Amino acid sequence: MSKLNMTVANANMEGLTDYGRENIFSDVKAACARLLEALCIDAQADPQTKDTAERMARMYVNELMYGRYFPKPDLREFPNIKSLDQLYAIGPVAVNSLCAHHMLPFIGQAWLGMVPGVHSKLLGLSKFARLTNWIFARPQIQEEATVMLADEIEEATKADGVAVIVKAQHLCMAVRGVKDQNATMTTSVMRGLFLSDAQLRAEFLALMKQ
Repeated sequence: MSKLNMTVANANMEGLTDYGRENIFSDVKAACARLLEALCIDAQADPQTKDTAERMARMYVNELMYGRYFPKPDLREFPNIKSLDQLYAIGPVAVNSLCAHHMLPFIGQAWLGMVPGVHSKLLGLSKFARLTNWIFARPQIQEEATVMLADEIEEATKADGVAVIVKAQHLCMAVRGVKDQNATMTTSVMRGLFLSDAQLRAEFLALMKQ
């Protein structure tokens, strides 16, 4: 396996070097140009699609899949000085991702809940949004992305309870196949106190609806 291929294989959670990203961008641009040609789109003759291959490459590498090619955001942690032990919730946080089956977007919102313990770490509010954006910026299925986000929050905070709920509309269902534009998918992961304490879980769900 080449050095670049080894780097790509490990990119899912670690990000790539600038050298790796430059090479991936070049390969993706060339592949997008071949795709347009295979679809009988003359990108050279049509001014509207002349630079489409490059725009597609930038979109995939730097935006829609940047979670694969850029490192995890720095999650600055703060000590739980006041020994906070009550629920706090964040959301809705925008979710933008790609369905791994058809490479079409799924778009929605995430709600995050946390109950810190005495020895837990606290994250700055914006870090939850940055982490959510990074986790979802890759091709995947919603179920696995929800678990991945819960794993990252739990690992970073060591909280006594972590909850993640994601509700999204999938374009692979809205614009193709059954073409149902009203259906949404909801996934949830409950850890620790959220799993064992029904009253806490109900409080979090009620906050989601406000």
